[in-house]
Amino acid sequence: MATFTIRGMSRRSGLSEPTLRYYEDVGLLGPVARDENSGHRRYDERDLDTAEILACLRAVGVGIEDMRAYLANRARGRTAAAEQRDLLLRHAERVEAELAAQRVRLTYLREKAALWDARDRGDGAAEKHITDRLLETVGRLEATR
Repeated sequence: MATFTIRGMSRRSGLSEPTLRYYEDVGLLGPVARDENSGHRRYDERDLDTAEILACLRAVGVGIEDMRAYLANRARGRTAAAEQRDLLLRHAERVEAELAAQRVRLTYLREKAALWDARDRGDGAAEKHITDRLLETVGRLEATR
């Protein structure tokens, strides 16, 4: 079975070396074998598989405790399928809420730019209309905080 140094594991998994050490410290990864002579970490294919899963979960904003639950559910297999689904759907809902908040921020920026465009053109009627829309957007923006 192939083994990887921490540098090789970092390159393959996309996780930084400090993150790999941290995930080992908090029990998400490992226990990681050590080289008998140097004491350096030696990751195997199973560790790489776990690290790649953790990298994907991290990329979508899953926290340590939910990563821990995900790995535990994964080890349980089919008996934990419903729990795994629910965990992932909770995070999908969170991401959806974040996207909605970003859309409101984008709308605000576009409305603000349109306001300045109307001012630049000296179009008072457009400025008034855009100001009304902007006030509505500000209310939605405040609700996303």
